[in-house]
Amino acid sequence: MTDPDDISPNSIQAWLMAIRPKTFGVAVAPVLAALAVCLSDTGVIHPVTALLTALLSIVMQAITNMENDSGYSKRKAERSNRKGLPRATSLGLLSIKAVERGILVAALIAVAITLYFIYLTHWVFLLITLASIAAAYLYMGGPKPIAYTPYGEIVVFIFFGLVAVCGTYYLQVQTVSETILLVGSALGLIASAVLCVNNFRDREHDESIHRYTMAVVLGKNWTIAAYRLMLFVPYALILCIVAMDWTKYPYLLVFITLWKAWKLPSELTTKSGLELNQTLFSTVKLEVFFASMLTLGALIHAYLTWFNGTTP
Repeated sequence: MTDPDDISPNSIQAWLMAIRPKTFGVAVAPVLAALAVCLSDTGVIHPVTALLTALLSIVMQAITNMENDSGYSKRKAERSNRKGLPRATSLGLLSIKAVERGILVAALIAVAITLYFIYLTHWVFLLITLASIAAAYLYMGGPKPIAYTPYGEIVVFIFFGLVAVCGTYYLQVQTVSETILLVGSALGLIASAVLCVNNFRDREHDESIHRYTMAVVLGKNWTIAAYRLMLFVPYALILCIVAMDWTKYPYLLVFITLWKAWKLPSELTTKSGLELNQTLFSTVKLEVFFASMLTLGALIHAYLTWFNGTTP
């Protein structure tokens, strides 16, 4: 990572710090998984719609990251005991107004893409996009930001799991299936685990600024227990998919990732402070790895079912 001292104000590097493109994989992975499941279920996907869906997910992730950067600075919540990644506005590399203008531009792009989706389906997708933008803003904005409550993980589960996955699927075939609901829940739980370990790392800092996240409210032991559930329940959900339709056994490829998930909860008991940044990154990698194996499994099922002309 580039040393913040080497970054010039208002430079491309400063904007990259605010937008955080390294997180885009987390946004795109659920979309790719949903598209693969759609191919597995129906044998068809629409490439233009798929590309625009992936672009929309990236734009929404950028909005979330920029609002988190500027919102944190507006509330003067940066303190010396915080262990998270540096923020462009807190370091004076970008002004809060500049980042807010960036959020506005990204929101307009998101609405423009949504207008095409409305053309394909109906106006409900405008509500979904506006709700997603509102959730991104309200995470650190407004009189009572979501980030200051115990509900952050729930919001992530809804928007980065159910909305991202089921919305992608619906845009392709104008319906949802039991399989895609379970996939959305699985990926949403792992995405929530990313925020969970982030808040666990910063729980002392957050309590000092009256930010009562789930980690602050539950305490150390119960937060670790919740983190375990977020990591392991997704594997049970994939087993449910295969139990409902044994021909989808290629979905079990996700169990290749179980060894990565297995060791992560113990790190919350042995690491603290900056050491937990590595656990955070490992949880992000787990989500991408899990989604990748799920995507591969769904593609194998699609090949065996639709393109090879045989039943798995």
